[in-house]
Amino acid sequence: MSPARTSTRPLSGPLQRLLRPLALLIAAVLGLTLAACSSDDSSDGGDITVEHAFGTTEIPADPERVATVNFENQEVPLALGVVPVGMAKANFGGSDILPWVQDKLDDLGATGDKAPVLFDETDGIDYEAVSDTKPDVILAGYSGLDQEQYDKLSEIAPTVAFPKDQTAWGTPWRENIEIESKAIGKEAEGKDLIADLEKRISEAADAHPDIKGKKTMFLTHVDPSDLSQVSFYTTHDTRPQFFEDLGMGVPAEIRNFGEEHDEFSGKISAEQTDTLSDVDIIVTYGDKAMLDTIRKDPVLGQIPAIKNDAVVLLGDDELGTAANPTPLGLPYILDQYVDVLDQAAQKAK
Repeated sequence: MSPARTSTRPLSGPLQRLLRPLALLIAAVLGLTLAACSSDDSSDGGDITVEHAFGTTEIPADPERVATVNFENQEVPLALGVVPVGMAKANFGGSDILPWVQDKLDDLGATGDKAPVLFDETDGIDYEAVSDTKPDVILAGYSGLDQEQYDKLSEIAPTVAFPKDQTAWGTPWRENIEIESKAIGKEAEGKDLIADLEKRISEAADAHPDIKGKKTMFLTHVDPSDLSQVSFYTTHDTRPQFFEDLGMGVPAEIRNFGEEHDEFSGKISAEQTDTLSDVDIIVTYGDKAMLDTIRKDPVLGQIPAIKNDAVVLLGDDELGTAANPTPLGLPYILDQYVDVLDQAAQKAK
């Protein structure tokens, strides 16, 4: 018996014209669906792309071994529950690990043989020690890396430097959380961390209304033996940037200098201190003997904040260290810091 024959008679012209648009619509919908599925598949488990000052870095998805160099960069991964395999030793503040960092390490069970390797950066980055930790990614979002240092680190593992629109040592705490949380595959968690810190800062500022609008200047370390110049941190540095987070003001000279220069610190001669006539509060590192020397100086002693004793002295202690805002340092020291700023604000006129 011969097999049954199936008819393949073509559709009539009118019917074919009627169905053709429907067929094209179905094909288009199917194409979009497939493209969406393809896009979703490529994003799952794909590389992480991060842009920064020295170009673009591709990082394998979900990096497990995170190393950090330079001050503070260990705090972003730790705040997000990731223990670095290695991080910079503090080398200041009285201990190799700052107290708020140690508290977080304890919370995460990262003690003993589970603790991060500490890199001694007294003489610069210890590339060999970093390499020995076999990192999947190296974080340096807040750093002073130059091209040569970045290239050396990149030979070890994909490296993320400071954002391309920032200067060395000038990455604001929000941007540092953004760039580093993305680099370790925790961008959403990073946004939540920023929102939490902003809430804490806002609550602290609201509880101390007298600091609002007070124009505040952050002097760098003062040399009492040479008061011919006044050195200060500019608006490119995170310390005075934090004053703005608290609703405090920026003196005109500091703002103008920041607009004209990219440096995180600047200097003016003592003869120019008349430009600091709007400075309500001064924050600086030092002790009472240093402040007494400034008070007695016939020129610097005329700065309003000095005349009114509206000065916050920071030592080589936790408060002095945490004046540079960081993800873990902020909640640890925030209330104490705002308290001393408020005490100075009471003396400002």
